Amino acid sequence: MKVKSFKGGVHPEYNKHITGAKPIKVLPAPNLVVIPLSQHAGAPAEPLVKKGDSVLVGQEVGRSAGGISAAVHASVSGTVLQVEPRPSINGREVLSVVIENDGQDAKAPMTGHHDPIQLSSAEIRERIEAAGIVGLGGAAFPTAAKLNPPQGCRVEYLLINGSECEPYLTADQKLMEEYTEDVILGAKLLAKACGAEKIIIAIEANKPEALRKMRALAGSNAIEVVTLGVKYPAGGEKQLIKAVLDREVPSHGLPAQCGVLVHNVGTAWAVAKACRYGQPLIERVITVTGDGVKEPANYLVRIGTPIKDIIAAAGGFVGEPGKVIAGGPMMGLAQFNLDAPIVKGVSGILVLSDKVAKEFDPMPCIKCARCVDVCPVYLMPVTIEKFAMNAMWDEAEDYGAMDCIECGCCTYICPSKRGLLTWIRLAKTEIAEAHRRQTS
Repeated sequence: MKVKSFKGGVHPEYNKHITGAKPIKVLPAPNLVVIPLSQHAGAPAEPLVKKGDSVLVGQEVGRSAGGISAAVHASVSGTVLQVEPRPSINGREVLSVVIENDGQDAKAPMTGHHDPIQLSSAEIRERIEAAGIVGLGGAAFPTAAKLNPPQGCRVEYLLINGSECEPYLTADQKLMEEYTEDVILGAKLLAKACGAEKIIIAIEANKPEALRKMRALAGSNAIEVVTLGVKYPAGGEKQLIKAVLDREVPSHGLPAQCGVLVHNVGTAWAVAKACRYGQPLIERVITVTGDGVKEPANYLVRIGTPIKDIIAAAGGFVGEPGKVIAGGPMMGLAQFNLDAPIVKGVSGILVLSDKVAKEFDPMPCIKCARCVDVCPVYLMPVTIEKFAMNAMWDEAEDYGAMDCIECGCCTYICPSKRGLLTWIRLAKTEIAEAHRRQTS
């Protein structure tokens, strides 16, 4: 069996054995949910409710605003306590709808279709947009917008990303093992919506049961399941396209420009639920793991559940945590406020002890070029870091800072423990802000 791979990347300790064999458990809805109106790429949703309003499960509480945006929905029934800024996982306060759960789980009307593959491509896109579905792999780009490629681009391949290369996380693995039929259906619906001629599902070799189940149900010649080599970041959109199809997305370009659309397996699952049952994106599967939590597990959780409630459900902390991360150790965001809620793009909560979450003092660069060797997008991280440290934003842009996918391979491999990615992120922020000023 041929295993597909790409240039660069690293091999961190994956630690997926902690939760890889544990089935998905349904986490009871919390007493209070916090629904941020900005939990997707693009413009925040506009609130549709106010303090004192009664809401139902699945009711739209935030409407898509602008071309790139997504609707948000209540994940419990109850009373709106506030519409106000609340802490979010990105470290900022975000306008949010705070709902007190009445425990009734009374649902808003949801209209599904008994055989959704019979829906037209336009109807599928409409249902996806109404459901507020975004990419569940982390980027949280509105799925309906992604299904409308630029004019002149023909989508040949729909690439379903089942690599889940981020260490520790097993949420996508368990979706493929336990909700195989929904993932396959969602892939077919996405393909029909964008006009793709063929579906390819790519899964890393360290998920043999997921590979077996997906192959067993793929069935059609129009669906191919391929095995990826185990290497981070195999799930990066451009790396996946290169590994599977040997096509390269141009700098600053989109996958659709080389005939490909990439969607996560979680996104496919959500699309199936939206089209078959009419259910908007109000829940997702996450992994709660790490040596700092007592009972690591995979959970189906309601969007808006506070992180502290999820950790409590997993038995609480083992001693004093060294770090709590929303996501995985390579690309996740360290949390300082556990009142922040789970949002659509969060696939895990990682709790690390002081022993594992070590802090290092950066040392001088020794010019070893390991960061260059492992960069999966052919950048020179050490050079971009130097420009960023000296506020040379134009030079950083010339050296491709905006092409950085923020995978963290450079920081991981650096023997001097330099915060390369931190400086590159700063450069990207400054460059984007400069472009915004020029166009406003």
